[in-house]
Amino acid sequence: MRRPRLTWPGPALFSAGFRPFFLFGSLYAALMMGLWLFMHRGLLSVPIAFPPVAWHAHELLFGYVAAPVTGFLLTAVSGWTRRPPVAGWLLFALFGLWVAGRLAVNFSFIPGYPPAMGLSIAFPVAVVAVVGREIIAGRNWRNLKVVGLLALFAVSEAIYAWEVWRGGDPAIGGRMAIASVLLLLTLVAGRIVPSFTANWLKAKGEAVLPAPFSSYDSIAIGIGLLGLVLWLGDGRMVPAGVAGAVLLVAAALHLGRQLRWRPHRTMAEPLVAVLHGAYLFVSVGFALAGWAELTGLENAHRAAVHAWTVGAFGTMTLAVMTRASLGHTGRPLRASRFTVIIYLSVLLAATARIGASLVPAWGPELSLLAGAAWIAAFLGYVCEYGPMLLTPRRTAS
Repeated sequence: MRRPRLTWPGPALFSAGFRPFFLFGSLYAALMMGLWLFMHRGLLSVPIAFPPVAWHAHELLFGYVAAPVTGFLLTAVSGWTRRPPVAGWLLFALFGLWVAGRLAVNFSFIPGYPPAMGLSIAFPVAVVAVVGREIIAGRNWRNLKVVGLLALFAVSEAIYAWEVWRGGDPAIGGRMAIASVLLLLTLVAGRIVPSFTANWLKAKGEAVLPAPFSSYDSIAIGIGLLGLVLWLGDGRMVPAGVAGAVLLVAAALHLGRQLRWRPHRTMAEPLVAVLHGAYLFVSVGFALAGWAELTGLENAHRAAVHAWTVGAFGTMTLAVMTRASLGHTGRPLRASRFTVIIYLSVLLAATARIGASLVPAWGPELSLLAGAAWIAAFLGYVCEYGPMLLTPRRTAS
C-alpha cells in the first residue's frame, strides 16, 4: 500500500534528499580539499586521531562522495518505487547523522578514534536501511543490487577504520570503497547517460540513437567487476599479469560501451557532454590500473585511483548534481556559462591530478593546480545552485 503524499511544511532544504546532501556535500568537498592543501604543506594541523593521508582519503570517499550518492538515491528511489520521497524529519535525521560523522572524524582526537569512526560508519548503515526499506516497500526488486552496493560501501568503511586502527595502510577498505562506488556508477550511468543522450538527439532530430542496454553492457559490467575483485586482491589471488590483462579488457569494454552511446554527438549540450566526460574516466582508470598491475609502477596505481575518484566520481557527481538541481527545482535544463566553467574546472582537476601521479617531477605544481580547480568547481556549484536548493521549487506560471 502506498503512503499518502504529504507536503513537508518545513524549510525547503529538507523537502527532498538532493537538497541538503548536494549543497553541503559540495561545500564539504571544497573545505576538505582546502584543508588538505594546507596540511600537506605543513601549514595547518587538524585534531584528528589518524594519519593525514588516511584522513584525506577517508573524508573524500566516505565524507564527500557519500553525500551526493545519498542525495541522488533518496530522490531517485521515489521514481523507482512510485512512493513519496524521503523528506522532513527523517531526511533531517539522516543529514544530521552525516554532519555528526564529519565533525567526529575531523575532531577525532577529542572523543577518540573508535567513537568517532563508529559515528561515521553509522551514516552509511542508516542509508542502507532507509533506501532498502523504500525499495522493499515499493517491491522494486530489480534495484536491490543498489542496496547491496551501499551495504558493501558501509562494510568497506568498517574495514578501512579497522586497518587504520591496527596501524596499517587501509588498502583493502579503500579499494573496496572505490570498487563499490564505481560499480554503482556504472549501473546508474548505464541508465541515465544513454537516456539523456537519446532525449538530446531526438530533440535535434537525429535518427541514430544510443544503443539500448544489452548483453554487451552486462559483459562490460561483469568483466569490470572481475577486474575490480582482482585489483582488490592486490596480487594475492592471481598473478599480476592476469589481473592486469582483465583490467585492460575492462577498460576496452567500457570505452566501447560509451561509444555505443554516441558521445561525439553531444558536444553542443554541456549538460549531456559532461556525463560522457565523467564516464570516460571509468575506462581511463581501468587502463591505468591494468598498466600498474602489469608493470608494478606505483605511480600508475595512484593515477588509476585518482582517475576514478577525482575524474569519474568528482565529475559525475557534479554533472548529476547540476542537472538534478535544475530539473527538480523547476528550472530549464540549460547549462549557464558559469556551469560550463564548473565542468571545465573539475575536468582540469582530474587531468592535473592524474598528471601529478604520472609525472612526479611536476607533482607539487600539478597537485596544487588540481586542488585549486577542485575547490573552484565545488564552490562554484554552491554559489550558483545553493539558492535553488534553499528555496521552494518553481511552479509553472
